[in-house]
Amino acid sequence: MSNRPMRAVLCAALTCGAWAMATPAFAALGGTPTPPPPGATSAGPTAVMHAASGAASATVTASYSVTETTLASGTVVREYVSSAGTVFGIAWNGPRMPDLATLLGTYFTQFDSSRAALRAANPGRGPLDLELPGLVVRSSGHMGAFSGQAYLPQSLPAGVSAADIR
Repeated sequence: MSNRPMRAVLCAALTCGAWAMATPAFAALGGTPTPPPPGATSAGPTAVMHAASGAASATVTASYSVTETTLASGTVVREYVSSAGTVFGIAWNGPRMPDLATLLGTYFTQFDSSRAALRAANPGRGPLDLELPGLVVRSSGHMGAFSGQAYLPQSLPAGVSAADIR
């Protein structure tokens, strides 16, 4: 019996694995922005200005930028990036939930364990509203229409509120 089929499967698995590791994903919350995943289209970044009033005059500064990415599924993900280049908020809406493990990055474990505990204490479905130390995640929807936001309250730029992340 030839090792050829096994070699082909192994080679395909290694090639696919290397491709998946090299493919850029979304920016993880608290990290730096990266290019959109394959099949997605992106618009931005767009600078968002905030006015800070002084005694004699008002100055306008770019507090953050927003990059909007439309996934192949039709879901739109907006990443909010501080002037220092760090993602401090993410919002989504569309027919499918985005991959929260990718979007939340190192915060996913904290989110997932809190989500599981909340669902165990309150079985059933419904909106998710988690306010954890250093992380807020709100998610709601039903099949075909999901929306949500996640942000790091300690990382919000001056003059930016949770209502700005939508």
